[in-house]
Amino acid sequence: MTRPPGALTRNDTVTRINHWITAACFILLTVSGLSMFDPLLYWMSNLFGSGQWARGAHPWIGIVLFVSYTGLVIQFWRDNMWNRDDIAWMKKIDRVLANDEEDVPEVGRFNAGQKFVFWSMALLIPILLITGLIIWQTYFWTWTSIPTQRAGLLIHSLCAIAAILIWIVHVYAAIWVRGSMRAMTQGYVTPGWAWRHHRKWFRSLVATGSNGPRPNVVTRETRE
Repeated sequence: MTRPPGALTRNDTVTRINHWITAACFILLTVSGLSMFDPLLYWMSNLFGSGQWARGAHPWIGIVLFVSYTGLVIQFWRDNMWNRDDIAWMKKIDRVLANDEEDVPEVGRFNAGQKFVFWSMALLIPILLITGLIIWQTYFWTWTSIPTQRAGLLIHSLCAIAAILIWIVHVYAAIWVRGSMRAMTQGYVTPGWAWRHHRKWFRSLVATGSNGPRPNVVTRETRE
Protein backbone atom coordinates (compact mmCIF):
# COMPACT_ATOMS: atom_id res chain seq x y z
CA MET A 1 0.00 0.00 0.00
CA THR A 2 1.32 3.45 -0.95
CA ARG A 3 2.29 5.67 1.94
CA PRO A 4 0.33 8.95 1.79
CA PRO A 5 2.19 12.26 1.51
CA GLY A 6 3.00 13.86 4.87
CA ALA A 7 2.73 10.60 6.81
CA LEU A 8 4.88 10.30 9.91
CA THR A 9 7.04 7.30 10.71
CA ARG A 10 5.82 5.81 13.98
CA ASN A 11 7.70 2.49 13.90
CA ASP A 12 10.49 1.44 11.57
CA THR A 13 10.77 -2.01 10.00
CA VAL A 14 13.07 -3.43 12.68
CA THR A 15 10.71 -2.32 15.44
CA ARG A 16 7.68 -3.80 13.71
CA ILE A 17 9.40 -7.14 13.16
CA ASN A 18 10.53 -7.13 16.80
CA HIS A 19 6.97 -6.38 17.94
CA TRP A 20 5.33 -9.10 15.86
CA ILE A 21 7.86 -11.73 16.93
CA THR A 22 7.02 -10.82 20.52
CA ALA A 23 3.29 -10.94 19.78
CA ALA A 24 3.50 -14.31 18.03
CA CYS A 25 5.51 -15.81 20.88
CA PHE A 26 3.05 -14.47 23.44
CA ILE A 27 0.07 -15.96 21.62
CA LEU A 28 1.77 -19.33 21.26
CA LEU A 29 2.74 -19.29 24.93
CA THR A 30 -0.81 -18.41 25.92
CA VAL A 31 -2.28 -21.27 23.89
CA SER A 32 0.27 -23.86 25.01
CA GLY A 33 0.18 -22.65 28.61
CA LEU A 34 -3.60 -22.74 28.85
CA SER A 35 -3.62 -26.24 27.36
CA MET A 36 -1.56 -27.37 30.35
CA PHE A 37 -3.40 -25.22 32.87
CA ASP A 38 -6.68 -27.15 32.94
CA PRO A 39 -7.91 -30.43 31.38
CA LEU A 40 -10.87 -28.56 29.85
CA LEU A 41 -8.38 -26.55 27.78
CA TYR A 42 -6.25 -29.48 26.70
CA TRP A 43 -7.77 -29.35 23.20
CA MET A 44 -5.72 -26.21 22.56
CA SER A 45 -2.60 -28.36 22.43
CA ASN A 46 -3.79 -29.64 19.03
CA LEU A 47 -2.26 -26.49 17.56
CA PHE A 48 1.15 -28.01 18.36
CA GLY A 49 0.23 -31.55 17.33
CA SER A 50 -0.15 -33.00 20.82
CA GLY A 51 0.11 -32.20 24.49
CA GLN A 52 3.68 -33.49 24.54
CA TRP A 53 4.73 -31.15 21.76
CA ALA A 54 2.98 -28.22 23.43
CA ARG A 55 4.78 -28.95 26.71
CA GLY A 56 8.12 -29.31 24.92
CA ALA A 57 7.77 -26.13 22.84
CA HIS A 58 6.43 -23.89 25.60
CA PRO A 59 9.70 -23.13 27.47
CA TRP A 60 11.70 -22.61 24.28
CA ILE A 61 9.15 -20.11 22.97
CA GLY A 62 9.35 -18.41 26.37
CA ILE A 63 13.07 -17.87 25.91
CA VAL A 64 12.50 -16.35 22.47
CA LEU A 65 9.84 -14.07 23.97
CA PHE A 66 12.25 -12.87 26.65
CA VAL A 67 14.96 -12.06 24.10
CA SER A 68 12.48 -10.36 21.77
CA TYR A 69 10.89 -8.22 24.48
CA THR A 70 14.34 -7.24 25.71
CA GLY A 71 14.83 -5.75 22.26
CA LEU A 72 11.73 -3.61 22.70
CA VAL A 73 12.87 -2.50 26.15
CA ILE A 74 16.24 -1.42 24.77
CA GLN A 75 14.50 0.61 22.06
CA PHE A 76 11.79 2.28 24.10
CA TRP A 77 12.65 2.48 27.80
CA ARG A 78 13.52 6.17 27.59
CA ASP A 79 10.24 7.06 25.88
CA ASN A 80 8.35 5.15 28.57
CA MET A 81 9.75 6.95 31.60
CA TRP A 82 6.97 8.31 33.83
CA ASN A 83 6.50 12.10 34.11
CA ARG A 84 3.97 14.67 35.26
CA ASP A 85 2.16 14.63 31.93
CA ASP A 86 1.13 11.04 32.63
CA ILE A 87 -0.52 11.99 35.92
CA ALA A 88 -2.48 14.78 34.20
CA TRP A 89 -3.44 12.37 31.40
CA MET A 90 -4.70 9.78 33.87
CA LYS A 91 -6.96 12.37 35.49
CA LYS A 92 -8.71 12.65 32.11
CA ILE A 93 -8.92 8.92 31.48
CA ASP A 94 -12.71 9.14 31.23
CA ARG A 95 -12.38 11.38 28.17
CA VAL A 96 -9.80 9.03 26.65
CA LEU A 97 -12.13 6.05 27.09
CA ALA A 98 -14.90 8.08 25.46
CA ASN A 99 -12.53 8.65 22.50
CA ASP A 100 -12.81 12.42 22.99
CA GLU A 101 -9.31 13.73 23.62
CA GLU A 102 -9.82 17.39 22.75
CA ASP A 103 -9.33 18.57 26.36
CA VAL A 104 -6.95 15.78 27.40
CA PRO A 105 -3.43 16.95 28.41
CA GLU A 106 -0.80 16.55 25.71
CA VAL A 107 1.52 13.56 25.87
CA GLY A 108 4.71 12.48 24.15
CA ARG A 109 5.42 9.35 22.15
CA PHE A 110 3.57 7.13 24.65
CA ASN A 111 0.72 7.87 27.03
CA ALA A 112 0.33 6.57 30.59
CA GLY A 113 -1.72 3.56 29.49
CA GLN A 114 0.93 2.46 27.01
CA LYS A 115 3.64 2.96 29.60
CA PHE A 116 1.71 0.81 32.08
CA VAL A 117 1.56 -2.03 29.55
CA PHE A 118 5.25 -1.62 28.71
CA TRP A 119 6.54 -1.70 32.28
CA SER A 120 4.09 -4.34 33.44
CA MET A 121 5.35 -6.70 30.75
CA ALA A 122 8.94 -5.66 31.50
CA LEU A 123 8.34 -6.89 35.06
CA LEU A 124 6.22 -9.97 34.35
CA ILE A 125 8.24 -11.50 31.50
CA PRO A 126 11.50 -11.88 33.50
CA ILE A 127 9.50 -13.37 36.40
CA LEU A 128 7.86 -15.79 33.99
CA LEU A 129 11.28 -16.72 32.61
CA ILE A 130 12.81 -17.35 36.04
CA THR A 131 9.87 -19.34 37.36
CA GLY A 132 9.67 -21.17 34.06
CA LEU A 133 13.27 -22.31 34.44
CA ILE A 134 12.53 -23.47 37.98
CA ILE A 135 9.72 -25.76 36.78
CA TRP A 136 11.46 -26.87 33.54
CA GLN A 137 11.94 -30.45 34.65
CA THR A 138 13.71 -31.60 31.49
CA TYR A 139 16.86 -29.66 32.40
CA PHE A 140 16.51 -28.19 35.89
CA TRP A 141 14.48 -30.62 37.97
CA THR A 142 17.52 -31.59 40.08
CA TRP A 143 18.46 -27.99 40.80
CA THR A 144 15.49 -27.14 43.03
CA SER A 145 13.37 -28.80 45.69
CA ILE A 146 9.75 -29.90 45.23
CA PRO A 147 8.41 -27.07 47.46
CA THR A 148 10.40 -24.54 45.40
CA GLN A 149 8.99 -25.96 42.17
CA ARG A 150 5.46 -25.77 43.55
CA ALA A 151 5.95 -22.14 44.55
CA GLY A 152 7.48 -21.42 41.15
CA LEU A 153 4.51 -22.99 39.37
CA LEU A 154 2.05 -20.91 41.40
CA ILE A 155 3.90 -17.66 40.75
CA HIS A 156 4.30 -18.57 37.08
CA SER A 157 0.57 -19.20 36.70
CA LEU A 158 -0.47 -15.99 38.47
CA CYS A 159 1.96 -13.87 36.43
CA ALA A 160 0.79 -15.54 33.22
CA ILE A 161 -2.84 -14.68 34.01
CA ALA A 162 -1.84 -11.07 34.74
CA ALA A 163 0.12 -10.88 31.46
CA ILE A 164 -2.80 -12.26 29.46
CA LEU A 165 -5.18 -9.68 30.96
CA ILE A 166 -2.75 -6.85 30.19
CA TRP A 167 -2.32 -8.18 26.65
CA ILE A 168 -6.09 -8.15 26.14
CA VAL A 169 -6.21 -4.49 27.24
CA HIS A 170 -3.32 -3.70 24.89
CA VAL A 171 -5.02 -5.30 21.88
CA TYR A 172 -8.37 -3.69 22.68
CA ALA A 173 -6.78 -0.24 22.93
CA ALA A 174 -4.93 -0.71 19.63
CA ILE A 175 -8.19 -1.59 17.89
CA TRP A 176 -10.24 1.07 19.69
CA VAL A 177 -7.92 3.96 18.77
CA ARG A 178 -8.35 4.21 15.03
CA GLY A 179 -5.04 4.31 13.14
CA SER A 180 -2.99 2.64 15.87
CA MET A 181 -2.86 -0.76 14.17
CA ARG A 182 -1.57 0.84 10.99
CA ALA A 183 1.36 2.23 12.98
CA MET A 184 2.50 -1.32 13.73
CA THR A 185 1.52 -2.96 10.44
CA GLN A 186 2.64 -0.30 7.96
CA GLY A 187 4.81 1.84 10.22
CA TYR A 188 3.23 5.25 9.75
CA VAL A 189 0.52 7.51 11.14
CA THR A 190 -1.15 10.58 9.73
CA PRO A 191 -0.38 14.07 11.10
CA GLY A 192 -3.99 14.18 12.32
CA TRP A 193 -3.55 11.02 14.36
CA ALA A 194 -0.34 12.32 15.92
CA TRP A 195 -1.93 15.70 16.68
CA ARG A 196 -4.94 14.13 18.33
CA HIS A 197 -3.33 11.37 20.39
CA HIS A 198 0.35 12.31 20.91
CA ARG A 199 0.54 16.05 20.44
CA LYS A 200 3.84 16.59 22.25
CA TRP A 201 5.45 13.93 20.07
CA PHE A 202 4.00 15.67 17.01
CA ARG A 203 5.34 19.04 18.15
CA SER A 204 8.80 17.55 18.68
CA LEU A 205 8.81 16.24 15.11
CA VAL A 206 7.80 19.64 13.81
CA ALA A 207 10.42 21.40 15.94
CA THR A 208 13.25 19.14 14.81
CA GLY A 209 12.05 18.59 11.26
CA SER A 210 12.42 14.86 11.85
CA ASN A 211 10.11 13.10 9.42
CA GLY A 212 7.39 15.58 10.25
CA PRO A 213 5.33 18.19 8.42
CA ARG A 214 6.07 21.89 8.62
CA PRO A 215 4.30 23.85 11.36
CA ASN A 216 1.75 25.20 8.91
CA VAL A 217 0.53 21.62 8.34
CA VAL A 218 -1.36 21.86 11.64
CA THR A 219 -4.64 22.87 10.08
CA ARG A 220 -8.24 21.86 10.52
CA GLU A 221 -7.62 18.78 8.36
CA THR A 222 -4.80 17.51 10.57
CA ARG A 223 -6.99 17.72 13.65
CA GLU A 224 -9.61 15.34 12.26
